[in-house]
Amino acid sequence: MAGLKYELDEKVAVLTMNDGENLFNLPFLEDFLTILDKIEQETEASALVVTSSHEKIFCNGIDLDWLVPFIQKGDKETAMTFFRTMMKLFKRILLYPMPTIAAISGHSFAGGAIMSCAFDFRFMRSDRGFFCFPEVDLSIPFLPGMIAIITKAIPMYKFGEMQYSGKRLTAGECEAHHIVMKACHMDDLMKEALSFAKSLNKRREIIHEMKKRLYRDIINILDVEDPPMIESGVFYV
Repeated sequence: MAGLKYELDEKVAVLTMNDGENLFNLPFLEDFLTILDKIEQETEASALVVTSSHEKIFCNGIDLDWLVPFIQKGDKETAMTFFRTMMKLFKRILLYPMPTIAAISGHSFAGGAIMSCAFDFRFMRSDRGFFCFPEVDLSIPFLPGMIAIITKAIPMYKFGEMQYSGKRLTAGECEAHHIVMKACHMDDLMKEALSFAKSLNKRREIIHEMKKRLYRDIINILDVEDPPMIESGVFYV
């Protein structure tokens, strides 16, 4: 798992994505799921903070250079496995048995922005980086489960604008619309995220049960939906 690592800061597990733009392909997603298991099973962490080591990118979403060749070859099984694994990661973060914080250290685009919404809380770097859903320009409509995850973190009025326009939001705009808890300079990002995470030293079992109840409707959608059909370059739900 060269592209992912974690360390403990007191009882906070800090997971750092180290894979360039941290694009989603099957190896990356599987490694992410594995390291989440390790943190849960092998540590006594009571909170999780996820950030990126890239100088300007948190996560740019789906690795289209990896995925599109499978689609072009008609390998729908690999494409479907990819989408199922990506949604499995989103669900894992959503129900992770401790408070989760995304320390968004740069651009958070597409699938990376959806993943950010799966976290319980978000802090975002104010001096560089945008939060954006460019799917309208990529011909990729959102799955119902994606919409459910997004709208638990973003007000519907703002998500509608972002979805149809592909507009890029600054950290300040994200804070103004309560998408992130705080916009802060990169020099202060991890300090703010860690300070907040350390204040959430709660029992895992109660946090997990609260999440199962709070996100029951989202989980019901995720558990029944299938990956999109892929035809003529468009991903159809």
